[in-house]
Amino acid sequence: MTSFWSRIAVALVGLPVVLGLVWLGGWWLVGLVAVAAVLALHEFWQMTRSLRPLALAGYGGAALALLGAQLGGQVWMLGGFMATLLFSLLLNGISETRAPATVAIGATVLGAAWIGLGLSYAVLMRDLPDNARLATFTVLLSVFAADTVAYFGGRIFGRHKLAPALSPGKTWEGFVLGTVAAVLVAFFALYQDRHTYLTVAEALALGAVVALAAAAGDLFESALKRDMQIKDTGRLLGGHGGMLDRIDSLLFAIPAAYYLILVFTT
Repeated sequence: MTSFWSRIAVALVGLPVVLGLVWLGGWWLVGLVAVAAVLALHEFWQMTRSLRPLALAGYGGAALALLGAQLGGQVWMLGGFMATLLFSLLLNGISETRAPATVAIGATVLGAAWIGLGLSYAVLMRDLPDNARLATFTVLLSVFAADTVAYFGGRIFGRHKLAPALSPGKTWEGFVLGTVAAVLVAFFALYQDRHTYLTVAEALALGAVVALAAAAGDLFESALKRDMQIKDTGRLLGGHGGMLDRIDSLLFAIPAAYYLILVFTT
């Protein structure tokens, strides 16, 4: 199966499952996010293995962040994540591989923060006091639309490289088309509730912020992969690459959207 068709197949199978579990929310969503976190962290440890990350500490911090988000909200989430530092210190002290502590602990905390906290914000967003399901669906579909349209738009119309040093395949044309798609998804998804939830202007702003944050998340992962001299983080999802390749945009977009929605609704 070619990369193109494997992308289509994974999307057709995976998207309904993800949206269904997001619809259910609660521990169903926590379970989905936990699986994604474990797979993405495993890929991150493999990618950064030359830095000797303390994988158990990263898994522990990410798990506590997710549990904290579900059980106690943002404060507990951050408290759970901070345990990564303690776990890293303890494991670095007993580790047989004497990598520099700054490097090993730094890589560990980066993984737990980027992936663990990034995915924990999906749990927080699904627990927003008002229109949580609508907000979460809007953000997820906006990111999906931005990624998909940017990919195909770049392949068809792309002429000018967006960040050739980091990701030669991304173009300004694809980015602009993807941003338009994200803005349109947010507009149509929230239009019916424009008088009771987010106004039209706020919906448009949300779509634009999601598109910008998604692109930044994609480029952030590209920078790390280039630094570690790898192309994809894995082959789990066929043409999409690994789990981390698939969720990199979400890891920036969901936290950005969460805080923007809080600003608009409080």
